[in-house]
Amino acid sequence: MKQEDHVAYWQESSLHDLESAEAIFLSQKYDWCLFVGHLALEKILKAVFVDRNDNTIPPKIHSLVRLAELSNIDLNDDQKFSLDKINDFSIQTRYPDYKMAFYKKCDESYVTAHLLQIKEFHKWFCSLLK
Repeated sequence: MKQEDHVAYWQESSLHDLESAEAIFLSQKYDWCLFVGHLALEKILKAVFVDRNDNTIPPKIHSLVRLAELSNIDLNDDQKFSLDKINDFSIQTRYPDYKMAFYKKCDESYVTAHLLQIKEFHKWFCSLLK
């Protein structure tokens, strides 16, 4: 596959995950909605990384802030804080010690606000692709 094929793969997979997060939201599985939202951002950042680094293999990491940095995306402190918080959704959903507390926090209004933020980041990151 060519570089642009790899970019398209990550971008399409990201869009699929974002659509899945929205469907999961409608099913009221709010914790998993945010988990999949994190995946959508991780994948679109990997598309940006591949696009900007003339590379076909993105780093095998999950940190949204680090992926943005490696993709030469300038983030202000608020954006870093927000991406770091979204990154926590991946950790809090996976590990039993954190899962129940996170599940209880994930009511409709909490998730609505964060899903909107995820969508805004996703739109921005998509706009960075060539």
